[in-house]
Amino acid sequence: MKDRSPGSPNRLNCPNGPSESAHSAPTPAIVLENLTFSYGGTPVLENVNATIDVQDFACLVGPNGGGKTTLIKLVLGLLRPDSGRVTLFGRPPRETRSRVGYVPQYFQFDMFFPIKVLDVVLMGRLDRHRAFGHYARKDADAARNALVQVDLPELADRPFAALSGGQRQRVLIARALAAEPELLILDEPMANIDPAVQNELYEVLKAFLGRLTIVMVTHDMGFVSTLVNRVVCVNRTVWIHPTSELTGQFICNLYGSDVSMVRHDHRCSEEGHQWPSS
Repeated sequence: MKDRSPGSPNRLNCPNGPSESAHSAPTPAIVLENLTFSYGGTPVLENVNATIDVQDFACLVGPNGGGKTTLIKLVLGLLRPDSGRVTLFGRPPRETRSRVGYVPQYFQFDMFFPIKVLDVVLMGRLDRHRAFGHYARKDADAARNALVQVDLPELADRPFAALSGGQRQRVLIARALAAEPELLILDEPMANIDPAVQNELYEVLKAFLGRLTIVMVTHDMGFVSTLVNRVVCVNRTVWIHPTSELTGQFICNLYGSDVSMVRHDHRCSEEGHQWPSS
């Protein structure tokens, strides 16, 4: 695991993303510079440097308590760093919220509240909805289009509480897409969902490759190996690696113990894990 010097951010370069020239390089989607954050004096993230380019698909992995969710909150502007800087598309996070769609790890709601699927998705338009009263026609169109993108257009008028766990998760992704974002951030969207439904969500995310910049927190290393070119390893600081470097020993070092390979029914070994070709 190679550490990077301060001021020289780790960089993700997507082979299918926009080209760069010596004269005009596109503004990265996310830049983290010398980032440090602590809770009550206890360091959570230290000296974090990383760059994620437009249309990259980056997965954040690391042990519980390693700082993944904190890093996401810093990127979203929900937390302020103790030192260092976060920029999204060259601007502070608070100035770019309309360009970001977010799918939280947990979504709490009243099972008895009679809210329909379309109403949940329309929440993603709140930042763009300026007038009082009803949503505009373009808001409803954007929400219905988002449901099409997650293959649930027929459920628009169904009660949200009547959906399965996997369907609810797709609706929450649609809510984020309704904002028409350039950056989609997902915090463990596969948690507590059975493998068959996870595969359906993987297919949904595949459709966004090359269209959106995607940052996703996951513990599913099988998913990382099949859809993602680079992995952002978070454990108080950040390293970025291609998936070809993710041997079993590397993962054991990152997590500090032997871990299950979620989609492959393997365990880390001293010989390392042989990733399937994709």
